[in-house]
Amino acid sequence: MSMKLFRQWGASLCLGFLALVSVWPTFAQDLAGAKDHPAVKRFGGSTIVGYEVRNFDAVEFQTSTFKEFDLQTYKRRYVQPPLALEGKLTRLWYEAPGATRSLELFRNYANDLTASGFTALYDSTRDSAAGSYTNFLANFSSGQRDFIKNNRSEYVMYGADASTVRTGTFQKGNTTVRLISIDWPKEDATYKSRQGAYIAVDILETKAMEQNMVVVSASDISKSITANGKVAIYGILFDTGKADVKPESKPSLEQIAAFLKAEPTVKLHVVGHTDSVGSFDSNLALSKRRADAVAAVLAKDYGIAANRLVGNGVASLAPVASNNSDEGKAKNRRVELVPQ
Repeated sequence: MSMKLFRQWGASLCLGFLALVSVWPTFAQDLAGAKDHPAVKRFGGSTIVGYEVRNFDAVEFQTSTFKEFDLQTYKRRYVQPPLALEGKLTRLWYEAPGATRSLELFRNYANDLTASGFTALYDSTRDSAAGSYTNFLANFSSGQRDFIKNNRSEYVMYGADASTVRTGTFQKGNTTVRLISIDWPKEDATYKSRQGAYIAVDILETKAMEQNMVVVSASDISKSITANGKVAIYGILFDTGKADVKPESKPSLEQIAAFLKAEPTVKLHVVGHTDSVGSFDSNLALSKRRADAVAAVLAKDYGIAANRLVGNGVASLAPVASNNSDEGKAKNRRVELVPQ
């Protein structure tokens, strides 16, 4: 080959390489605003396709064999109760295109986490009883607790073959990581998936919630009911999925009781409201139980006649903000007082 032809061939090869470099970032671009969590590395060549950070949330971490999916509560059930934790939650979906499969992706993450000092609380690949994952992925469907903002679709996780699921829980100090990986053996335009494997990574940093709700005074309760026909109370607190009124609710309960004692002829509907996370039927029942619990506490601990209070629950039927953000969901979780 002459020197001139060699230089032309070399220039062409160089241009071809530059073209690949310029095209690749377009193909493998992370979701806008997304970034890796410092505690967890990413698999080589993978892309962030789903991302969400919640300042405070609750997660049930698997520590034993998956047993079944409860279609009433829309929760996974395990042989042993899951580890329930609260704190700052970072959620990521990674896409590893090409020949990568669920087991390889999961093992890479699991091995790296243990090498970094994390303890495996559960690893389905080491569990001889694991294997039946019927409806395990249902919580990834739109509107459910594991669905997050992404640039693919809910079906990337929800619509995958359940037999390819690999899952695990890893913990180091106050940081707990949940891994759920699945396969897509071929590209599917309907499900907006690419050939390869996907993994959902949840990182929860345990911390106490900062109480930031203003207690509505008895006077303000009266003014709001007069002006608006109702008042929203945000200082009555419950654990996730439960209807026991927490002790931190006392300041708000005291103000409600003070209002009722100042207005002895007033009778109230105590109305429970939820966000849209979980099934409607379970939220409807939960909101009613919470309203009944508030009425019961006011009668038992504050001397309010029981016949002055009627508990009602409307689940997510009357939102005051969008359920597409944590801030909106927080506004929708409330108790309202409405005159009978």
